[in-house]
Amino acid sequence: MRLRICTIVAASLALAGCGGGTHLITTNVQVTSQVQGKTPQASEKLGLPALATKNTNRVDGADPVADAAGVALAVFPSVIQGTHPTAVTIADTSDWQAALAASVLMASPVKAPLLFADGDALPSASADTLKQLAPTGSGVIGGAQVIRIGNVPKPSGLRSASISGNDPYSLAAAIDRFNSAAHGSTSTAVVIAPGNNAEYAMPAAGWAAESGDPILYVNGSTIPSATKQALLAHQKPKLYVLAPSSVIPDSVVKQLAKYGPVKRISAADPISSAVTFAAYRDPPCQNLQPCAHVPGSFGWAMRSPGHGYTLINLHRPLDAAASAALSASGSFGPQLLVDNPSTLPNAVLNFFLNYATPGYTQEGPTAAVYNHGWVIGDQTAISVPVQAQIDNLLEPVPQKP
Repeated sequence: MRLRICTIVAASLALAGCGGGTHLITTNVQVTSQVQGKTPQASEKLGLPALATKNTNRVDGADPVADAAGVALAVFPSVIQGTHPTAVTIADTSDWQAALAASVLMASPVKAPLLFADGDALPSASADTLKQLAPTGSGVIGGAQVIRIGNVPKPSGLRSASISGNDPYSLAAAIDRFNSAAHGSTSTAVVIAPGNNAEYAMPAAGWAAESGDPILYVNGSTIPSATKQALLAHQKPKLYVLAPSSVIPDSVVKQLAKYGPVKRISAADPISSAVTFAAYRDPPCQNLQPCAHVPGSFGWAMRSPGHGYTLINLHRPLDAAASAALSASGSFGPQLLVDNPSTLPNAVLNFFLNYATPGYTQEGPTAAVYNHGWVIGDQTAISVPVQAQIDNLLEPVPQKP
């Protein structure tokens, strides 16, 4: 068997174990694989099932730099006209708060995927991917092709816009102002995340990318002045706090109420909180099923099958920003968390069993709705057995009469 591998697939999937040392195949090169049926370990050389199963795909990066590159190319293949992004966001690996907040720039009208810088340098995975993406320039941000978040390098030959701030709180507020200017108005909803706890903040990235609702931060006991000023600019928005009272105290929620109505979305741990957020909708769903995200509402409302899901390891917070573009494209959908690479958490398992597993009647499986799961990171992040378990849970099953 001879496989003709499209450039983008080769580029996206060859990210395993790469990080800063990745070499991506350029758009004008095609590679012919010599994997044949008689080749030893042919199935392993094809990358299956680690890279793909019937209901899942993996972005097989050894680190968030590689994962961001793979996601950007999956969302924007950039091999024919119309598949390039207008702009690309570059954030620093040293600032997870800014990276998560920058996910909002993937929402319309900017729709900029994110790549990572490492201090004053672009890792080869990011530099090569940026070259392949070849952003065309976004009219809503003055024709900029690159949006630089904080003190990251300026790529030569590309028009860039810069967003700066003295700390994570002011940088998140500056991203919010930039995004509001691109939209021509401020959002009526704001996600409030803990600036001192990445695990609870991570699922906000996917929602920001899909909805355009910004992420602003509070710390353990107070609201930073930059966040206050940003909230004032929104003029009494609805505020959604993504953390339990043990992380963002009730006293802070009481302070937030001065800037708009506040609701808390949380559970006892980060994994359960992400599941709670995936099923949440405001105004509340009248029944457990069906429940849908409708114009003017807030939240994923994932209480029925037929959606996309992104699985990330909570010990790799930058992967939330790296994969946020998947929540805003393709099959869309929330980000769910795994803490142990070898085990699917019970909260996620039960969520899939309750809401995600599609059923079909006598009409047959072709009349069913379908799910899709993205697995982010290599097997040190999420193992192949867990990926296989997710694949099985997302498969349509016959319903009993």
